[in-house]
Amino acid sequence: MVRQERNRRGPEPGGNPAEARHLAAGPDELVARAPTEARGRAARKIFDHQAHLEGGTEKVLVRAGFRERVEELMRGQWREPVLVLRLGDDAPGYDVPGRRMDGTVKGENLIRRFFWNTLRGVGGAVFAVFAFVNGAGSGGGKWGKPFQREIRVTGPANAMALDLLDKLRPAKGPWLVLSPSCLAVVDTGPTYLDPAGVPPPRIVWQAREPEAPEVDLRTRFLTWPDGSKFRFTLHGRGEEQHLRKYHESPEGSF
Repeated sequence: MVRQERNRRGPEPGGNPAEARHLAAGPDELVARAPTEARGRAARKIFDHQAHLEGGTEKVLVRAGFRERVEELMRGQWREPVLVLRLGDDAPGYDVPGRRMDGTVKGENLIRRFFWNTLRGVGGAVFAVFAFVNGAGSGGGKWGKPFQREIRVTGPANAMALDLLDKLRPAKGPWLVLSPSCLAVVDTGPTYLDPAGVPPPRIVWQAREPEAPEVDLRTRFLTWPDGSKFRFTLHGRGEEQHLRKYHESPEGSF
């Protein structure tokens, strides 16, 4: 029904009359053709918002070439088949004695923490007012709580998992690499850039059996002998699909 209604409207402004709904003019020209100044401003906001969304999409994109570079590096290191997955960029929360929620060591960087806590308090107050105005109420509602992290790192004091997590935190483009006997994290830098113009991938952490943690790809948990755990996330639907293809392939057994 929607498509038929659009067809009855004919071509869009600036389009080709022989090709309904096809925009032949660019955003600037369409804004200039607006019948009133107010409509022109509204059209400009719409086009600017669309450009912003497209820019955000570009930033979450894992461009072709990065995975292949990591696969080549680690196959050469381990001489084994590998599975390479782009990890998510969302920072995990910690529930480990001696560590703050963000994973930093308690008692260190006190001056920096003072300014961060001050900023967080101001930001939280602004957020609370915004949530109240939008009907979120005191319970958080659909807006949740600002500056809150999901707990995905657990374990005892000096947990074995911290060796990986401390090296993972500064990575700009982290990849988890698995083989039948090894595990590694490799940093390629931001994956929305052209891979031809960035430095070679860099191994930031690796372990071999029996020191390597157990990996459960179904639950996304890495578990160390001391019981510490890290639940990792993947960088979007593309990585989910890559993992699914691996499970369906003849190699999907290690």
